[in-house]
Amino acid sequence: MHLYQALSTRVAQWQRQGYPHTAYPAIAEILEWAAHPEGSGFCLRPPQVRALETYWYLRLIESTPHVIDLYRRLFPRQSELLAALGLAHDEVKAYVLDHGLDALLERIGTDDDLVRRLHLDALRESLILAYPSYILALAMGAGKTILIGAIFASEFAMALEYPDGPFVQNALVFAPGKTIIESLRELAAARYDRILPPRFYGAFAASVKLTFTRDGDPDIPVIRGSVFNVVVTNTEKIRIQKENIRRADLGPLFSPLREDEARAEVANRRLQAIASLPHLAIFSDEAHHTYGQSLDTGLKKVRRTVDYLAAHTNLIAVVNTTGTPYFQRQPLRDVVIWYGLSEGIRDGVLKEVAGNIQAFSFDGQVEAYLAHVVRDFFHDYGAVTLPDGNPARLAIYFPQTDDVEQLRPVIEAALADLGLPPTLILEHHTRSENKADFDRFRFRDSPHRIALLVDRGVEGWDVPALFACALARKLKTSNNFVLQAASRCLRQVPGNTMPARIYLSLDNREILDRQLQETYGETIAGLNRTQAQSRPATIRLRRLNVPPLVVRQLVRTVARQETAPGALRLSKPAVAAGPALTVRTYTVSEQKASYRLLQQIGDTAMIAQRTVRVV
Repeated sequence: MHLYQALSTRVAQWQRQGYPHTAYPAIAEILEWAAHPEGSGFCLRPPQVRALETYWYLRLIESTPHVIDLYRRLFPRQSELLAALGLAHDEVKAYVLDHGLDALLERIGTDDDLVRRLHLDALRESLILAYPSYILALAMGAGKTILIGAIFASEFAMALEYPDGPFVQNALVFAPGKTIIESLRELAAARYDRILPPRFYGAFAASVKLTFTRDGDPDIPVIRGSVFNVVVTNTEKIRIQKENIRRADLGPLFSPLREDEARAEVANRRLQAIASLPHLAIFSDEAHHTYGQSLDTGLKKVRRTVDYLAAHTNLIAVVNTTGTPYFQRQPLRDVVIWYGLSEGIRDGVLKEVAGNIQAFSFDGQVEAYLAHVVRDFFHDYGAVTLPDGNPARLAIYFPQTDDVEQLRPVIEAALADLGLPPTLILEHHTRSENKADFDRFRFRDSPHRIALLVDRGVEGWDVPALFACALARKLKTSNNFVLQAASRCLRQVPGNTMPARIYLSLDNREILDRQLQETYGETIAGLNRTQAQSRPATIRLRRLNVPPLVVRQLVRTVARQETAPGALRLSKPAVAAGPALTVRTYTVSEQKASYRLLQQIGDTAMIAQRTVRVV
């Protein structure tokens, strides 16, 4: 049993219990909302939710263990542990009996000959790490980039809810190349309000600061020691490798004589900026570049950088996302969740390709093959569109730019036979850089239907309207290019039911089959048998002979009642005689023999008083 299989059972049980946690109960509120947000709109796909649940199970229930400690907990019996680690060789079992398991694990970390003979490279990389590191392996198109956003968003939300808790407060997201870092810009537009509950989202949105590093910037523009930063960069910009610092990044302050010193200074400044960020988590997108196929070269350079950061800040965990759980058919031992191509097709996350992988034997007559590809595509997909009206598109991959120059007239002639203009063709390679049109190719307003590509449009290229891929010639040095090119057309969107199609030569078919086995543990025969078992649909239930709807409402009114008892009556008030008043009228006269100036005129009048009593 693999680690991710043992974890899946425990995570499912935790989910059924409602994600309980005594110290940090808010995680249940976040995970329940992420799985079923209220209202309509974007929501995480089931594999993304499953991966997010697994991550938080490791963080809270298992307390972020080192991967070997996790193995010991989940496989307490030594025989089960050895089998899960892939240590079933007789030589290994004999060594464990004589020296013990701890001695064996220590030897794997130092004995190059043993590792080479028994193919234990991937296991060694898991054992020698000084920090927790996990691989989330989800097939292409399952949404690994948004999953990264969901993880750091939920971490930041928990850190805001529990300021003294052991939660991530800064995130470094890096990608192995410019194509993939461009796809990471999806993080800026992610619907975090559909990932976090409303009471968490407001504080998160007000706190998070997203930074994309740019070519030519000698430093990373973050405030040293600050929190809630998300830094998105290339591995080349943060590796401890001063020789990769470009002259353009040095600025005008260093003379050519001090160029080596300047490169070292720029590399150190970038690393120091990231190392100053506390409570750091590192996310590596498409990690098989540094944790799989480049295990012997690129990994060492990137690992030195991560080791440096682990030594200079409190690194909480490293999260690697990739589409494969294998390295040269060796299972990667850090994989904590695996969602494969066949599972994605069955769940409707990827387009079906059953019965649509066509391999041709054309004995060098590539012209006839390409003409057939164009005619066949427009015959079956010419009128096909996505639910939003985006027309189906075709990508043709060439080994070299000379091949495009030689074979483009064949494609144009095939279009002319169909009555279609050559303006439907887009070229994108070193001799014809059409980046703006290439970036626009995925949108409905693009005028192009066919892309002719050389070393472009593979990993990280997200074009849901791509329904077919064709490899023009056998690729002698593939490095997984056949697999990446052939699988570009599998990305699915809700509402689409049209399958994808892959055109190959027989030589490339053998390469594709081998790379499917090495990378996904799949075969072409298996994909040809895999069909979607679930499709999104809207079901409307209508009840016939619906009875009339009766609404009863209590209405209060005020009415006049003439004979109401105790009604108000008006009566003439009783008036009693009051004290009499007298009035005299005076005038001013001349003073002659009297001291008085006021002289009465007329008689004294009596004024009758009445007392009013209100009844």
